[in-house]
Amino acid sequence: MNRAPRFIISGGGTGGHIYPAIAIANALQHKYPEAEFLFVGARDRMEMQKVPQAGYAIEGLWISGIQRKLTLSNLMFPIKLMSSLWKSRKIIKKFKPDVVIGTGGFASGPLLKMAGNVDIPTVLQEQNSYPGITNKWLAKQASVICVAYDGLARFFPKEKVVKTGNPVRQDIVAVHGKKEQGIAKYGLDNNKKTILILGGSLGARRVNQLIKEELAFFAKHEVQLIWQCGKLYYETYQHYAENDGVQVHQFIDTMDLAYAAADIIISRAGASSVSELCIVGKPVVFIPSPNVAEDHQTKNAKAIADEGGAYVVKESELETKFESALEEILNSEKKRTQLSKAIQTMALPNATQDIVHEIERVMKVSYDTENQEGS
Repeated sequence: MNRAPRFIISGGGTGGHIYPAIAIANALQHKYPEAEFLFVGARDRMEMQKVPQAGYAIEGLWISGIQRKLTLSNLMFPIKLMSSLWKSRKIIKKFKPDVVIGTGGFASGPLLKMAGNVDIPTVLQEQNSYPGITNKWLAKQASVICVAYDGLARFFPKEKVVKTGNPVRQDIVAVHGKKEQGIAKYGLDNNKKTILILGGSLGARRVNQLIKEELAFFAKHEVQLIWQCGKLYYETYQHYAENDGVQVHQFIDTMDLAYAAADIIISRAGASSVSELCIVGKPVVFIPSPNVAEDHQTKNAKAIADEGGAYVVKESELETKFESALEEILNSEKKRTQLSKAIQTMALPNATQDIVHEIERVMKVSYDTENQEGS
């Protein structure tokens, strides 16, 4: 059958699930310009705004994750699950996808389960070094599971696991040769070290508190800061930009130049951030968030640190270990070089294309790309 392929993509709840999904869709659309796309997410989560902003249609399911304590939401979970399975079946029947792709998060569970039940090929993309509940639940039915770390075969059927890496935003990681441009953009002193602090788009409360507490330490070491404190904390911390060598940003819209200007990066350890930082190749101190499911961030960061590619300081250790870790990096050019080389060995810059290849491999319809491109 020679027609434009149809893709359903599901994943959401956090940017860590949404942005990889959009990156995969963009790559598929580039290859198949006439393809039809539909996203499926949780109806009250951020994907309902972010996906339409990226130019794709989305349907919402009445679904939420299971909380760790007894809540009304937990009591409603069986009803929500049945509702979402029923709606997923309707969506699949109407849209008739050739393949269904899940990037994690509870919204992808019912959809991929129903797709597998009617023998539509499904592709899972697991961003973390330790898989979430949803992807573990879906693994048995999946056609292929694209992962970013070694050792995931202990959680998934070994024959289905393919190491591709996580999709990253190519414009953001294109930092080579841009250091001077970055220094000019942010008005930095070329003779001082620059530390870039990243807490995510909304911000990270404990990371921001730490930076405030350590301002005297940074001043003593004559380093300058590009401090992205996040939307939720900008009003609280913006006045610290009055300090010499301190810039406070709600968000950074030229991420490539900020990465290029930085000598050291302090960051959370979400899967997308870790994948980007491996490609950027700067010395990193990870401060994992302890407030995420399965303690994913700590495991992601540890996977890099175990290979000598980064320092990890847990929130509970910040008062005793942060300054000494940073001083080791600041005071040793050899250490900075070692960290940069080690983290780059873990980079998988072709992840998006490799995932697209796996999606094509499992698609059931025959699709003539050359005819499409020539039309």
